[in-house]
Amino acid sequence: MEEKELIRLAQEGSQQAFSVLVQNHQNRVFNLALSLTRNREAADDLTQEAFIKAYLALPKFRFRAEFGTWLYRIAVNQVKDYLRKMGRRREVSLETVNEQEGHFETDEGNREKEALQERRRRLVHQVLWSLPPKHQVILSLRDIQGYSYEEIAMILKISVGTVDSRLHRARILLRKKLAPFLSQEGGLYEVS
Repeated sequence: MEEKELIRLAQEGSQQAFSVLVQNHQNRVFNLALSLTRNREAADDLTQEAFIKAYLALPKFRFRAEFGTWLYRIAVNQVKDYLRKMGRRREVSLETVNEQEGHFETDEGNREKEALQERRRRLVHQVLWSLPPKHQVILSLRDIQGYSYEEIAMILKISVGTVDSRLHRARILLRKKLAPFLSQEGGLYEVS
């Protein structure tokens, strides 16, 4: 069944149609929440809350945007509210990352390469989580979730030009915060 028909049925009260919509979008909404909160329980709760809000607002959905875009806008707002309430603006210290990173003691090139990639990924995520929420959101939507500039503009209700400039500023800030790590251990932390 086509998504527009599912939406119409859900607007008329079909629990089954809404359930299919949830199944179709649940993973992306959860992954978005998880990438921004880094807490599975919070991401799960935020995903459920986003779908509850979507269900309650569904009668007002007028097909001006794609359903997914409309839903992700609701989810982003849920996560932003959560982050605001949690007062998340922690700085990542060199000592914390160094303690967590440890050293490799394996002779297997493949395992070392995989471990190095995992270390890089964790480092980038740690630094990402230390950024202000508006930078976290835009980087997550573009670089982690893979949304286009146009989709991000619709989700955040901003112009494509604003998406471009915010993303540019967020990437500069991310690089600046990563800079101390990039030269450690002979470039071990170089992000590829």
